[in-house]
Amino acid sequence: MNTHQLEKELWEAADQLRANSKLTAAEYSMPVLGLIFLRHADNRYKQFLDEIEQSIPAQVPAVQREELIKLEFQGKAAMYLPEEARYDHLADLPKRKDVGQSIDEAMDLIEKEYPVLSGALPRGYTAFEPDLLAEILKIFNRDSLKKATGDVFGRIYEYFLNKFAQSGAQEGGEFFTPPSLVRMIVNVIEPDHGIILDPAVGSAGMFVQSGHFIEEVRHQNPNDKATFFGQEKSDTNTKLARMNLAVHGLDGKILQGNTFYEDHHNMLGRCDYVMANPPFNVDSVDTKKVEGHVGEDDRLPFGLPGTNAKTGAISNANSLWIQYFYSYLNDTGRAGFVMASSASDAGNKDKDIRQKLVETGHVDVMIAIGPKFFYTRGLPCTLWFFDKGKPADRLDTVLMIDARNVYHVVSARSHIFTEEQMANLTAITWLYRGEQEKFLALVASYQRRVDEWLAELPTRLATDGETVQELAALLTAFADKVKLTELNKDVPEEEQITEAQLTAFRADLKTAGEQSFTIGQGVADLLAQAACAREKIAAADLTIHAGQCALQAELDTLAPVLKSTQKEMEARHKLWLKLLDTAEKSLSARKANAYDNKRARELKRALTAADQKKDEEPTVRDLALEGLKLAAYFIGQVHWLHHRFPNAVYADVPGLCKSVARADIAASEYSLTPGRYVGVAPPADDDEEDFQERLAEIHTELENLNEKTVLLAERIRVNFEELMI
Repeated sequence: MNTHQLEKELWEAADQLRANSKLTAAEYSMPVLGLIFLRHADNRYKQFLDEIEQSIPAQVPAVQREELIKLEFQGKAAMYLPEEARYDHLADLPKRKDVGQSIDEAMDLIEKEYPVLSGALPRGYTAFEPDLLAEILKIFNRDSLKKATGDVFGRIYEYFLNKFAQSGAQEGGEFFTPPSLVRMIVNVIEPDHGIILDPAVGSAGMFVQSGHFIEEVRHQNPNDKATFFGQEKSDTNTKLARMNLAVHGLDGKILQGNTFYEDHHNMLGRCDYVMANPPFNVDSVDTKKVEGHVGEDDRLPFGLPGTNAKTGAISNANSLWIQYFYSYLNDTGRAGFVMASSASDAGNKDKDIRQKLVETGHVDVMIAIGPKFFYTRGLPCTLWFFDKGKPADRLDTVLMIDARNVYHVVSARSHIFTEEQMANLTAITWLYRGEQEKFLALVASYQRRVDEWLAELPTRLATDGETVQELAALLTAFADKVKLTELNKDVPEEEQITEAQLTAFRADLKTAGEQSFTIGQGVADLLAQAACAREKIAAADLTIHAGQCALQAELDTLAPVLKSTQKEMEARHKLWLKLLDTAEKSLSARKANAYDNKRARELKRALTAADQKKDEEPTVRDLALEGLKLAAYFIGQVHWLHHRFPNAVYADVPGLCKSVARADIAASEYSLTPGRYVGVAPPADDDEEDFQERLAEIHTELENLNEKTVLLAERIRVNFEELMI
């Protein structure tokens, strides 16, 4: 998903509402979310519609056909939408039509089809100005939202709450957990059956990702394998969670209630999996209301946390959440949840609670996460994992992973895990659990991806080379055929182009041609090596570690050639684009009859990077460089894993992971902070990808600071003007 473009268009809709609506932000936030619900439901409906329609014989009458389509949607990870509730139908309504009433009726139709949503969908669209509502429908009908995937629903919800400063938005992450963290939790606990509980359910993102896991990894129907239960204190969030489950075709029971004091599902000791991202560091929980939960057979088996001396309230509720999650698990249950980093080291009674937890042997994995993963807060956090079904040989240890230096920069305020970073971190837990076959499958998948990208190179590099050659021919034709008289027509004498300039330009063209020829030879050599590498991939036994290692030794020699070729091709692009710029700006080439202006523009576009912020299609240049970059990238992923785990078995890696005995944890005041145990990584080899990642982070932070500087300067200017008055 193009996050920048998505946010830009969302904010455009928000601007329309702020400027032109008689409603307040509190009044229109949920109705707008309802439109996004319709948009996302329509996306998923269309995702399955083609497959369903193809399964129905063409001769079936239209009325019966629609009933069969509705029937086929049962069990799919999507909702059936009546025609009047489909987004295209609403967006295409004529202007004279009462759009607000039509949307209200669409919500009625959906609730009629899905009684579980009764009362959850927003209404009141007739309160919107019809023209404004029609404009917002069109904004949400653009490609960026049509193509949006993943838990975009929760992300958009958070975006609006954050922008309009709704109540709860400042609690950052209470209602929306970043997909990177949700998927990391899912990867580690593997929720694939039984009762799955989220007692701080927010937008139900945990359930959505669990559904994806069961469907995509286990290749089973989530509703056949698992039952989802959620609790949420906010009525708005409860409705949101129900909507999100329905959009993804998941069955679940979401109840409203304050989990600090209530357990409406009566889940004590019943859950196969518990997943959550609770609000951090809450300091006003009523002690008297939770005292009844203390005891071995209740939700606080390890006792109450400390209380505030003045108010008597729980001074920090983190340890309440931690115990609740533990107590909900059955004898083999697993839990994964997000927690403030401070909870891993908190003292006094919190330390006593951690001690009792550690002594159970059920603390399984701890993963430290760096800052900027949350959309609305920059603080680091820690992922906690319990496993009451741990085998005896692991009861005495806790796997500590320090992932604070593992991230991908999206913007100055946003970090994520890439797919590969997530998989590589998960691979550590696989090896720790002795699941070597999963590790080998991951390595094999990377090596197959290398093969796929190497297969793309001949076509992509040939197209790029042909484009460069055509630009070279165009510029050479101009230089050979142009007359000074046509370039200098109606130009003042002092500004006229000289023969010396043309001569210099021809010399530059010759030099560039020679450099391009050399680069072309290098590309040819690379393609020969790539073809050889593909033959070795085809012959390798990727099911065994020895076969993967032998192949990787060959691929590691190819990686630097891929990277150097990428640099040379980028230099070639810049060289010819600079010559094109010289021809047009310094030599007035557009005036010449021998110069093809239209084709020059097309070639320039083909050899220039697409603007991702404008969601432009990749250019010839982009496709060529992408092929080189990604072939090297997947070679690098295997190198990362083999360098750290050369024998495909778990080993402590300084600065990354360590299997820590309970005695060592006891000696460290029962701290569960990974950084305290894993140590410091040795100086790394020059890793170009890491360097570029850090450089990108510096660039985005500088960009953010520059924007703030402009805003601050404008504010100061306005203040001075007011003072002068």
